[in-house]
Amino acid sequence: MPFSDDRIRMMVTAIVFSIGDELVLGQTIDTNSAWISRELAAIGVRVAEHVTVADDQAAIEKAIAELAARCQVLLVSGGLGPTEDDLTRQALAAVLGQPLEENPQAMAALIARFQKFGRPMSPSNRIQAMLPRGTLMIDNTAGTACGMSALLRSNDSEHSCQIFVMPGVPGEMKAMMTKSILPELRSLAGGAVIRSRTLHTFGLGESVIGEMLGDLMQRGRNPSVGTTVADGVVSLRINAAFPSSMQADEELVKTAEACRQKLGHLVYGQDEQKLAQVVAKLLLESKFCRSVATAESCTGGLLAKMLTDVAGSSAYFQRGWVTYANEAKTQLLKVPAELIEKKGAVSVEVTEAMAIGALQASNSDAALSITGIAGPDGGTPEKPVGTVCFGLAFNPESPEVMTRLFRFPGDRAFIRDRSAKMALTLLRFHLMQIALPF
Repeated sequence: MPFSDDRIRMMVTAIVFSIGDELVLGQTIDTNSAWISRELAAIGVRVAEHVTVADDQAAIEKAIAELAARCQVLLVSGGLGPTEDDLTRQALAAVLGQPLEENPQAMAALIARFQKFGRPMSPSNRIQAMLPRGTLMIDNTAGTACGMSALLRSNDSEHSCQIFVMPGVPGEMKAMMTKSILPELRSLAGGAVIRSRTLHTFGLGESVIGEMLGDLMQRGRNPSVGTTVADGVVSLRINAAFPSSMQADEELVKTAEACRQKLGHLVYGQDEQKLAQVVAKLLLESKFCRSVATAESCTGGLLAKMLTDVAGSSAYFQRGWVTYANEAKTQLLKVPAELIEKKGAVSVEVTEAMAIGALQASNSDAALSITGIAGPDGGTPEKPVGTVCFGLAFNPESPEVMTRLFRFPGDRAFIRDRSAKMALTLLRFHLMQIALPF
């Protein structure tokens, strides 16, 4: 049986706490929190929050005390280095009300690591063997900074929080989590698991996708279904929380299939799959369309880049043209100058001629063309910024062309990115021999 709301609330709750000026200032992306959360979900530990603070001891102390009061497990990463801005151990000691003292096991491991690599140990590194009294050392098999664990009890002793402190270096953190922390948390979680899957769609907005999914997105449902948007891709995030991995996997598959039935071919892939990878697979498997060429204007070669980002793309990608200037469209793709003069460079007529020109010049089975106004300037009332025309030419012996015009919102980068993905989507549906559903 699925967990009830009460059972879900009773699951072990964790907070992921990251420390570092570089994270707060946006100089480094916090990939640790995302990785930790995925690993915790896999063993049935529910992550309630991600919190980040700078390298400030008072702020770290305040955060540890407040966060520990709201969860059963607090996972801390960062601030264990040997420099003056690494203050996590000092902050933990203050919250625990214990002094820092040299841990013999940690010091021995630290010395051994420097000896292994034949390097002298700087006096400043000794701080990395200092732990708050009463805490346990967690071995670091990938670096010099050991981790530490501590149990923090509230004043009334009714609540306790297990705190794990790890280095911020991703490789060191992951090794420590995998070897030492996850096994302990797995037993604490009691065998419950959370399984996740992400389905990706492109072409329709988040609100439309939500309406199509209907009661699958109902609050409180298990497995839960939610939507997120990134770079024009609307993704469905499915989470199944159940007492056993077998049951979680079964229910996850059922809900994912129900989502696919609701959305049909709008779903192009799942988890780490990218649209270009899906198109590449279709090209390699196709019986009637094994090669493609591109003719681009406003996207400046972005479509060709996406196609060739996939390993093995030489098997299907013939060549591409970036015909930014009108003269280039005429000279390289044989687009009549009078057509451009009459209809404008951004028109379905010109994008059709570009696609046919690329098809005939490349000897490919298909050719994609894009011409548009990416902005921020160049728009008119009739053709505002975001107006983009697409062409897909096929059947080289007697060319046929499908053309579409879309108006995309957003800035220059978003319009260009979405345009390249829309061209890939046109090709994807052509390869599946299905009419575009929007």
